[in-house]
Amino acid sequence: MPVTEFARQVVYGKRGMICSNSPLAATAGLKVLQQGGNAFDAALAVAAVETVTLVPLCGLGGDSFILFHQGANSPSSGGKVTGINSSGVAAGKATSDYYWNQGFKTMPLEGPHAVAVPGEVAAWEQMHQRFCTLPFAELLEPAIAYAQEGFPISPGIGANVAASAAKLAQFPASAALLLPNGSPLAEGDTLINKDLAESLRLVAQGGAREFYRGDLAKRLVHGLRDGGGLFEDAAFSDHRADVYHPIATTYRGHTVYQTQPPSQGFLLVEMLNLLESFPLSSMEHNSPEAIHLMVEAKKIAYADRNRLAADPLLSQWPWSELISKPYAKGRRSEIDPAKVSSTSPRQPVEADGDTTYFCVADGDGNAVSWVHSLSNAFGSGFVAPGTGIMFNNRAGRGFSLEPDHPNIIAPGKRTMHTLNCYLTTKDGQPAIVGGTPGGDIQPQIGLQILTGMLDFGLGPQEAVEAPRWWSFPGTDPASINTPMEVRVEPGMPEETIRGLEAMGHKVSPRRPGVYDGKTQLIVFDHQRSVLIGASDPRGDGQAAAL
Repeated sequence: MPVTEFARQVVYGKRGMICSNSPLAATAGLKVLQQGGNAFDAALAVAAVETVTLVPLCGLGGDSFILFHQGANSPSSGGKVTGINSSGVAAGKATSDYYWNQGFKTMPLEGPHAVAVPGEVAAWEQMHQRFCTLPFAELLEPAIAYAQEGFPISPGIGANVAASAAKLAQFPASAALLLPNGSPLAEGDTLINKDLAESLRLVAQGGAREFYRGDLAKRLVHGLRDGGGLFEDAAFSDHRADVYHPIATTYRGHTVYQTQPPSQGFLLVEMLNLLESFPLSSMEHNSPEAIHLMVEAKKIAYADRNRLAADPLLSQWPWSELISKPYAKGRRSEIDPAKVSSTSPRQPVEADGDTTYFCVADGDGNAVSWVHSLSNAFGSGFVAPGTGIMFNNRAGRGFSLEPDHPNIIAPGKRTMHTLNCYLTTKDGQPAIVGGTPGGDIQPQIGLQILTGMLDFGLGPQEAVEAPRWWSFPGTDPASINTPMEVRVEPGMPEETIRGLEAMGHKVSPRRPGVYDGKTQLIVFDHQRSVLIGASDPRGDGQAAAL
């Protein structure tokens, strides 16, 4: 096993497995499984609790992207993989001309102008209607209790509050919640959000209709408008989650499913297609030769994203071609196994952000891969007064004001999204369920996890804990024009660094203590009929089994 400063053991179970960055959420999901719920019931309970306990990372004011595998015992759709994308649109009066006339050169990152319509609750309802067996309100009870009675915040969340104190202080409702008496809540302090508990009760009773078209929706829209935003009721009332068959490719005997645009999940599919003809398994894991090939594939895929990707409902771009095998065959010759190419990113799309990911599986072959986010830590920083709901800043971070940019802001438009997750099957059965937060780096970590297991023979926990590389820049507007470099975590072998430099890569260390991508991973061991969970020590979470 690679030498790192982390050390956890995998967790085994037979009836169920939950890997979450919130131990409280994982516990809530286990209780649902113990009460006879399936993986989908448990996942909804986990998602709801995470919106309370992981307050900087996700929430009712954020978005969700989900993949589901229905087990072979399902009476109607056994073996089927389904996706849900629930990201929202820009405000009805949001135009580039408006922001230019207000003196903005780029989209504001904080406050109501940074907000897109939240998609979280619409995703909950779609999942519940299609897959769950227990009552919706019952599955939200643990989340309501944690909001009403409070919970002690984890080390990572405490650090987030401290780092975002200046941002939160700008907005009275946010400051009252997270900066009591002017000081940020710290690790181990109890966070109580009774307004959020009441909002969750309303959602439990009225579902997505209440959140998007009911009295709660009106309070959310009015709160945004009172804060200077450009929203009208129709932006919320028109929101719908997309349910679809996910994009996919084959790699090393697995079918790898990913979330479709506006998610950036196609990047992982494109990179796997580019790499499949290279003999990675004959190389050492984290060798300079292997990392070089993956970095070069990343550069091609990310350049395609930055050049073309936008909301597919409003912009025609060839995303289905980008994930095809013929396209990869045509571009593969641009990868020189011995030296760096000149491929570089163009036209920034979106910066990195704070997100959270979890996965759930049960003993019947049902599996859920779920990523949800507020975008930046605490999103826009804006809480609608009286609701306890922190809004995302997806519009601020995803949209451009440049006239020719594929993601120029427009009323009712969705921005390109960093959120993505993956799920693989082998011989028609679920095999690997995984994902990670980390914005721009997410597909790169997914690539390292999957090749680690499928090419280099790493076990689940070994793949999660191995030192990582990050090809930088990717899509962040603040850094898009900086020279390419490969950033490596502590523990990366010195000979690997020297080998990459000899091929022409600039290599720099990631500073200690900064770890993007708190991966959660479940592997199905069908031969032994067990589930294997791996949770990333870079975060506060855990793998919990039944």
